[in-house]
Amino acid sequence: MVDVFTNRKRSKIMAAIRSRGNKNTELRLAFILRTHGIKGWRRHQHLPGHPDFIFRRQRIAIFVDGCFWHGCPRCYHRPRSNTRYWDAKVARNRARDASVTRSLRKARWHVIRIWEHDVVKRPKRCAACITRLLLRRNRLLAMLTLSRRR
Repeated sequence: MVDVFTNRKRSKIMAAIRSRGNKNTELRLAFILRTHGIKGWRRHQHLPGHPDFIFRRQRIAIFVDGCFWHGCPRCYHRPRSNTRYWDAKVARNRARDASVTRSLRKARWHVIRIWEHDVVKRPKRCAACITRLLLRRNRLLAMLTLSRRR
């Protein structure tokens, strides 16, 4: 089907579209967290990079990265047309991800990046990873609290 808009007009229309994350994978991870009884998380908090989920008390930020948009080494398939654009787009996304991770770590946040395919195909593994980190961070918080009391 032929596009009714010129390339310039179509580009302007597409640039104006703003999304708020990948709802499908975010909602799937929220379901996984609820199913496994993992509590204390929040969504859409104002932190650098806008993490998909955070655990404020434990200072954990979770990002669910789409395999296509973030260039998953396992399942990313490079589009055959307009390859220069897509290569640059994925490279920019990866660079932004690295920058956001660095800035959050400097602010003493622990960052977890979960691939979309893991949320879909390995939900128990995702839940176990998050649970382990929560337990570790809770123990650390407990030790810090005890040392401050002394």
